[in-house]
Amino acid sequence: MAGRKSPWGSGNSGPNSDGDNTAGNGEGPSSEDERGDGPRNPWLPPGEGAPRRSANIEDIFRARERRGGGGGGNFPRMPQRPGGKSWFPLIIAGIILLWLGTTSVHMIGPKEEGLVTTFGKYSRTISPGISLTMPWPAQSVDIADVTSIKRNSIPEGDAEKLMLTSDQNLVDLSYLVRWNIKNLKLFRFRLDDPQESVKQVAEAAMRASIAEVPLDEALSGAGRGAVEQSVKERMQLILDNYQAGVRIQGVEIKKADPPEKTIAAFQQVTAAQQDAERDRSNARAWAQQLLARAQGDAAAFDKVFQEYRLAPGVTKRRMYYETMERVLSKNQKVIMEGQGVAPFLPLPEMRKRAEPLPDPATKGGR
Repeated sequence: MAGRKSPWGSGNSGPNSDGDNTAGNGEGPSSEDERGDGPRNPWLPPGEGAPRRSANIEDIFRARERRGGGGGGNFPRMPQRPGGKSWFPLIIAGIILLWLGTTSVHMIGPKEEGLVTTFGKYSRTISPGISLTMPWPAQSVDIADVTSIKRNSIPEGDAEKLMLTSDQNLVDLSYLVRWNIKNLKLFRFRLDDPQESVKQVAEAAMRASIAEVPLDEALSGAGRGAVEQSVKERMQLILDNYQAGVRIQGVEIKKADPPEKTIAAFQQVTAAQQDAERDRSNARAWAQQLLARAQGDAAAFDKVFQEYRLAPGVTKRRMYYETMERVLSKNQKVIMEGQGVAPFLPLPEMRKRAEPLPDPATKGGR
């Protein structure tokens, strides 16, 4: 190993080095700091870069003191106020004021209410306006819209919702439920999922109401109104028993059709029912006409009978003449004198033969 140069230094650490200075003779530099021959950067080519040595703990502290303080390190120092005081207390005070303002002052809208909880437990309900509470996390406020109408469409999308009527028929229903919050405290704390509960109650009430009416009433306009009112009352009763804090504003049936698989047969049945109803209407109209005619004849007979009671002979003669006139006016007749009657001649038949036949060309032109 003698004569081999170390890659971490100049190799002048021993007494037999090439340098003139030797350790312990009292000449030249007395330490490595003064000589400047410490370990160099091994990643630089030979001859480049200043040689360096390992720093000890005393050198680190002396360097920190020379840079201007023992606690700053390499981080930038915060600027000071004109009086030489620090900005840190003012920044902390501003953060505290901002925290108090954002968590203690609450603006409640005209359609809203706020639910105040103290460490998670219900405390009070605040009305619209500006309200003050304890800062978070001591108190928190849950603000909700209690006036606007919420709408739930059942079923969602184009899904099929089949229900059974009282006459054992299926009907595909699609309806809309309108509701709002009646009591915010009950709405938040009594039910785990109030909106889903409203949907489930609406479906149960609709099935119960449809099961009480036949298919015709469920499909017709008048029947729908009765079903909608029944569903609304049932839903409100159930939700009040649950103490859900919900008010049902209305129920609207948007679609009531037969099932898709049976719609062709249902259309045939509907067409047959319409034909039967038309025939019944025609029969009722014909019966009313006959009844009106019979009533007219009866009224005329009553008038004749009254005249007959006043003058029976004259009435008989007039009725005889009117009857003969009505009968003979529709028949062909030949009037002959009684004395010296000649053999009968078919005068009406001869008259028909004497009439000219119609011209075929003229008949075709017409």
